[in-house]
Amino acid sequence: MSGSITLPSPYPSIPSNVTSLGDYCTIALCPLSLAHVQYVPNLAGNAFYASIFGLVLLIQLGLGVRYRTWGFAAGMFLGLLCEVIGYIARIQMHDNPFREDPFLMYLITLTIGPAFLSGSIYLCLARLVVAFSESTSRIAPRTLTLGFMGCDFIALLLQAIGGALASTADTENSEQIGINIMIAGVAWQVVSLVLFIALCTDYSLRVRKSCPSESVNPAFQGIRRSRKFRGFLIALAIATLAILIRSGFRCAELSQGFDGRLANEQVTFMILEGGMIAVAVISLTVFHPGLAFQGKWADAGWKLGSKRHGESTSMAMNTIHQRASSTTSLARREVGDEESMHTISYPTSVIKGNVNVGHASA
Repeated sequence: MSGSITLPSPYPSIPSNVTSLGDYCTIALCPLSLAHVQYVPNLAGNAFYASIFGLVLLIQLGLGVRYRTWGFAAGMFLGLLCEVIGYIARIQMHDNPFREDPFLMYLITLTIGPAFLSGSIYLCLARLVVAFSESTSRIAPRTLTLGFMGCDFIALLLQAIGGALASTADTENSEQIGINIMIAGVAWQVVSLVLFIALCTDYSLRVRKSCPSESVNPAFQGIRRSRKFRGFLIALAIATLAILIRSGFRCAELSQGFDGRLANEQVTFMILEGGMIAVAVISLTVFHPGLAFQGKWADAGWKLGSKRHGESTSMAMNTIHQRASSTTSLARREVGDEESMHTISYPTSVIKGNVNVGHASA
């Protein structure tokens, strides 16, 4: 920073040897207009979110190990870890909103955290397809997972790169480039979530119209009827909508820039960012997929090199029908043999009776 900056009274001018506002400014020495956010982050509110996300993180770890939902647990762990780090950084900003390191930490972690949470949500759709009916889905579970995880990775990468560029930019032009990249990443996440919701809705309607005896997977019949599973479906919908609302808010916020109105409204941020993510992760913890699938999470998964779409379910259905047909044929054969024995023994006794009667008459 070259030269000195004249500040309005009662603030003193910043000395010429100061190279960073964060190294010099405090709330007493500089106006909030020079801070990274034009408000003092609330200590209690940010501590509350840090505690909530930390507690949910521990519970998710326990449930993930207990039910071996490794992929889901990994996404939840990374997402919640980002949330905890982000709100700890905001707690540090409470004492000095001019410091750059806490701002960077909060900006990047809270921007990319929901992308990891979205990844966990995307993993659930493939399991649901297997649990209901693979043949009813327009897209194979393997393709669904790889496609949405690819979209999530792109969103994550764009948000991380954009956040790093925008927060470390030396010029307004460089900052705007970073902001635009971040907007592209969050917008990509919004599009992915909308597409995810559309595919879930389409699949749900197709399952409702299908004939259960012909297309629905019988191996998960008891699980599908349980309250835990139905609760999980509702929780998954709530979490998806909550992250979608949050992502829409971040798109609008970033489009206005760091000096925009939304970026400097603390209450709006605490509700539409922290609140929505809290609703999402709490829903997916109370109705954890491990509880919903009753230990069969791995059975509903897919593997690289697995059989083509719908084939495994069809083979299972055919096996059941073959076993039923074999049982029916065996029962008919046993009944036929028994009837044959009666047919043979009955005329013999009658013949003997006729012979005896004939001898008596004679």
